[in-house]
Amino acid sequence: MIKYQKDTDNIVTLRLDMEGRKVNIINHEIGDAFIPVIDHLKAEKAKGELRGIILTSDKKTFLAGGDLDYLYQSHSAKEVFDYSERLKRFFRDLEMPGVPVVAAMNGTALGSGFELAFACHYRIAIDTKNSYLGFPEVRLGLMPGSGGIIRLLWLFGIEKAYKILSKGKRYTPKEALLEGIINELATDEEDMIEKARNWLLNTPTGIQPWDIPDTPIPGGRPHELDTAKVIARLAAENFKRYRNLYPAQNIILETLVEGAKVDFDTACLIESRNFTKLILSQECKNMTKLFWYDFNSIRQGDSRPRGFGRFRPRKVGVIGAGRMGIGITFSCIMNGIDVILKDVNESVAKRGVKRVAELLDKEIKEQRMVKEEKEHLLRLIHPTEKFKDFDACDLVIEAVFENPRIKQKVAKDSGKHMDEYTFFGSNTALLSIEHLSSAFPYPENYIGLRFFAPADTCPLVEVVKAPGTSDETIARAFDFVKRIRKTPIVIKDNPGFYAARVENVYILEGIQLLLEGYPPAIIENACILSGMPKGALELADERSLKMVLKAERQAAEIYGSKYIIHPAVEVLQKMEEIERTGKFHGAGFYNYIDGEKDGFWEGLEELFPVTKQDTYLEYLEERLLFAQVLEAVWCLQEKIVSTVAEANIGSVYGWGFPACKGGVIQYVNQYGIEDFFKRAKEFENEHGPRFIVPKILREKGKIE
Repeated sequence: MIKYQKDTDNIVTLRLDMEGRKVNIINHEIGDAFIPVIDHLKAEKAKGELRGIILTSDKKTFLAGGDLDYLYQSHSAKEVFDYSERLKRFFRDLEMPGVPVVAAMNGTALGSGFELAFACHYRIAIDTKNSYLGFPEVRLGLMPGSGGIIRLLWLFGIEKAYKILSKGKRYTPKEALLEGIINELATDEEDMIEKARNWLLNTPTGIQPWDIPDTPIPGGRPHELDTAKVIARLAAENFKRYRNLYPAQNIILETLVEGAKVDFDTACLIESRNFTKLILSQECKNMTKLFWYDFNSIRQGDSRPRGFGRFRPRKVGVIGAGRMGIGITFSCIMNGIDVILKDVNESVAKRGVKRVAELLDKEIKEQRMVKEEKEHLLRLIHPTEKFKDFDACDLVIEAVFENPRIKQKVAKDSGKHMDEYTFFGSNTALLSIEHLSSAFPYPENYIGLRFFAPADTCPLVEVVKAPGTSDETIARAFDFVKRIRKTPIVIKDNPGFYAARVENVYILEGIQLLLEGYPPAIIENACILSGMPKGALELADERSLKMVLKAERQAAEIYGSKYIIHPAVEVLQKMEEIERTGKFHGAGFYNYIDGEKDGFWEGLEELFPVTKQDTYLEYLEERLLFAQVLEAVWCLQEKIVSTVAEANIGSVYGWGFPACKGGVIQYVNQYGIEDFFKRAKEFENEHGPRFIVPKILREKGKIE
């Protein structure tokens, strides 16, 4: 597990190599293995035979992080607290042999792995795009628990430490150097070890700032006025963004503030206590399941048809240089894929290239790439007006207007220059893939690829299979989506597919509250406080009330007599009659000035009088969430979406269901099945059959 090597300069190199694992992780095993090593190093120091220590890895990564399985499955406060304290003792022993220690990071170091690097006195990383450094725990609802928060506090102060920890960003080595969280870059492993040796030979002792008496914390302590103002601002920003729904950010800030009031070792005890509280919270369990277990289930291809080799696209055709086509093009070139960008004429396609350039400028401004990369990436785009330029493409994606005739025409014209080994993807939100595929010469190679706006940043793509779509096409589409670093979920052809269908129900339930006499401001506040990113009325305006109504009418046509029209359709029809159909038309539930929201429309109260004098936000929040959850369960029952992981991830990435709830299906499990049934029945009795619990949930009791 730990390989020990000592050279003639009395520099010891420790190489981590955990048996039976592809990567090194931090857990009780590595801590226990280090006990005799630390004792030996102390003895060497006492004899004057130890100049310094280099800590590195024999695997491709340095350290991948902590033992997530152990923490997720634990429900004992004592176990979690002891786990945190045991690792802290190991880290503390490492930084206190009295000699300097270098973390020589030959690959990725995340979470607890990066915390270990901060228990060293100097940090060197090999400069490669395939390595990442940082503390991404907050993205899983977690926080560092091995002293990392307190070490960052002492090195950078409360404000910068909070910025690093609360964003959960994974830094490239270059970015980490700019941020100041590593000290030096190396070109390769040999250069890294040589630089580590040189630093050790020129550094006589190893002592951390927190072990030097009277050393101040950068930025000051909480009792100082300027620091107190910073803390107040961070707390306010935190509430505005997370609404107290995501405890990790609050607890990280609390740990920094409380830790800055005491000495280092006492602060570490505070961190262990807060780490334990967070690990055992329901929000943490939900987010860990969602972003670790569910996400990895999808990435491993649980819904990908078996028996087909991995598809590696090199050239992609994109039809349409509008906002969606540009986002798809950007996603392709950022992952090294050539794009044939087609529009009605070459000049329009070239304007599309300029818009991609603007997205690249944003990447440069935010230091996610360097200027030199921009021109190289732009050379991967080939603007055209000719369908025949698709003859060398591995796949073609259309992102044209939501009009079936236009979509069928471009599919037909593209198909003339494609063979039976390539496939065609339609980016549509509402139209039937089966119907659209009839115009393509190889309908078995036709599939839906539903990107979400903005396509350059939104991580989800619905891979929509029609009855005639071949398994090989599904597998290839799945691989393509992964290739551009997005998350694919496989969906059955159906009105609204998955995300738009459930999002529509959320919108309709919010509109229904308006019809029932709730004040519009209360409705929107209930949406936001439930954890949704936007209020239902605002979202209706953005999507267009016509589109919301169209989706309902489409569903009614498909399901016929079985379909129960949502009562909120009455509101949509009234709004359509008075030509207030949404943001695009400058008038909806809100007023708009130059495309910007400018308060609720004054006529709303006259059209839908406020009759609810007592408003209970908790009741409204729950009702809005239940409406979404039940519709998602119906999608599972109808096999629109086939796995719980896809239903959960699709709900969070697709329409913004609160991640702290773990996704739509996890919401049922964490609510408690009996309590969920009881509450749903109450809603059903009050508001009708749209709150009936689907058979799949009644029979299984719990969906896993």
